[in-house]
Amino acid sequence: MTDADAPPRLTRLTFHGPLSGTRADRIAGRLARNRPATVLDIGCGWGEMTLRVLGAVPGATGTGLDICAEDLERGRRSARARGLADRVEFVRESAEHTTRGPADLVLCLGASHALTSAEPPDHTAPALAELRGLVSPGGRVLLGEGFWQRTPTAAELSGMWPGASASDHLPLAGLVDAAVGAGFRVEWIETANEDEWEEFESGYLADTEEWLASHGDHPSAAGVGERVERHRSAWLHYRGVLGMAYLTLIPAA
Repeated sequence: MTDADAPPRLTRLTFHGPLSGTRADRIAGRLARNRPATVLDIGCGWGEMTLRVLGAVPGATGTGLDICAEDLERGRRSARARGLADRVEFVRESAEHTTRGPADLVLCLGASHALTSAEPPDHTAPALAELRGLVSPGGRVLLGEGFWQRTPTAAELSGMWPGASASDHLPLAGLVDAAVGAGFRVEWIETANEDEWEEFESGYLADTEEWLASHGDHPSAAGVGERVERHRSAWLHYRGVLGMAYLTLIPAA
């Protein structure tokens, strides 16, 4: 399937995660109070949160790291449209062992896996250690990380991602304890609500669903449809079980 006849990619999403614009603006405003001069975005995608922070902090500069060229180009287009192109750089490279810190604000929204080769759930501690080394003294880390809202049942796990296990995520209290153990104080704790999850998961599939509705005879339709069904089934099995926490962390002296 060529790019020309493929389904559009994630055009319905503002964020690649369960995060509303209202919450994002509230978080960006809170982070802006610390007047960060430099922002480093790990696994930035198209860098929406970085651009909102830069819009709230005149003169601040940002660097976004990701390995998806399409997302990075979307970020560059968005930066140009907002008049921020001269204050942000989108770089296609791995964040593992990155030397691009320290920064006054480090964003890592659903991308802690990009900081380490360790597999879940063993990635949490080394990822937090990496974040602790990337943030400037007195700075902030915004960590978006999945957690179990409750222990999933065997039936729920069987319908999630391949090999899903109850050990794949920590509970929220365990995640906070891990952040403290890595040398952070936890300034703020908030979690995505059901509306944010539904907006994200529906928006994640909407472009493809619309494409399938009008391309049922396309040679790739069967394969695309199978991927959509697998993703939807996984979501409906972790709906109300998997949460997303947004932790604002301060490096302890």
